[in-house]
Amino acid sequence: MSTREAYKQKIEAEVELAQAKLSELRAKAKISVADARIKYARQIDDLEQGVEATKAKLKELGEAKEDAWEHLKEEVESAWGALRDGVRDVGAKLKK
Repeated sequence: MSTREAYKQKIEAEVELAQAKLSELRAKAKISVADARIKYARQIDDLEQGVEATKAKLKELGEAKEDAWEHLKEEVESAWGALRDGVRDVGAKLKK
């Protein structure tokens, strides 16, 4: 075998290894994207539950008697604050 042929075979083998590595990286990227989708879907589901919880607190506030609404106001503010912060966090992560 000539030196030229040996060199050609060596580079061909290295190219095959690079193709295999690219296939592996492509598969890892697919897994990573799927994991991210699952993670964000869970976070969005949690935030939707936060929306419902905040709406429920607002309904309670609207139905509360005059002497009880101050106590409920704190609960509404707490629920709203958690929801607002969660939406900001997920939004910031999705922008990256």
